[in-house]
Amino acid sequence: MFHGSMVALVTPMHPDGSVDFDSLSSLLDWHVESGTSAIISMGTTGESATLDEHEHCEVIRRTVEMVAGRIPVIAGTGANSTTEAITLTRCAMNAGADACLLVTPYYNKPTQEGLYLHHKAVAEAVAIPQILYNVPGRTACDMLPETVARLAEISNIIGIKEATGELQRLDEIRRLCGDNFDIYSGDDETGCEFMLRGGNGVISVTNNIVPEAMAKMCAAALSGDREQAESLNQPLLGLHTKLFVESNPIPVKWALMEMGKIPSGIRLPLTILSESYHDVLRTAMQQAGAL
Repeated sequence: MFHGSMVALVTPMHPDGSVDFDSLSSLLDWHVESGTSAIISMGTTGESATLDEHEHCEVIRRTVEMVAGRIPVIAGTGANSTTEAITLTRCAMNAGADACLLVTPYYNKPTQEGLYLHHKAVAEAVAIPQILYNVPGRTACDMLPETVARLAEISNIIGIKEATGELQRLDEIRRLCGDNFDIYSGDDETGCEFMLRGGNGVISVTNNIVPEAMAKMCAAALSGDREQAESLNQPLLGLHTKLFVESNPIPVKWALMEMGKIPSGIRLPLTILSESYHDVLRTAMQQAGAL
């Protein structure tokens, strides 16, 4: 349903922390023109953890409105409270989002049965296509392939963003869930190989900086052209790693500010990128053709 180069989009903010909707509109136009396959609004990179519920829903609504059907919009609506996740998912559906991306409940460390019942409850409450999101490095919670397989039996749970960086997870989930269940990489460093091995796309932080290059690399990887995909991925390797020298989205927001795409706003407890990393990230941006 959604394949290729998908951007985990930042939420532009003014220096005072308020959302900059003009910059958001410009970013969305840039991604559409650059060949990005889908927009992920209000994910981790979009600072979903620092926006309140009203702001969260408003950013999704305005994103859908600005994109105007040109490419799909997938809304991040996960929460560590099942009732909150249902509320956010319903809000996204009412705003016209094409699908929702739901991170595993973070901090409270549910069991595998708890994960199953949480996502089942959201899927049954809100009839919008839903994508699971497993990122144990942030959530302290790892959704195992067997649990994914149980959830894949629910008709509107259509895929998973797998961000462990472990390529064997792709093989295991594919074996258990079959070819009709979409599996996306949530790890830029291994995303190219993930797609070459049968993944359906990458939900990318790097895409914020070089959307056209990422679109071309993903197209080559999805077509099975290893030589071309690896060649296109080579200049991006620095970004794949250096965009995580501090917690995402600190580096990517600084990089976009350096490119003149967004102002400097970021919300506490996140801070602007430490000066000691500026040259490191600038070099990676230059290698990728972003500067």
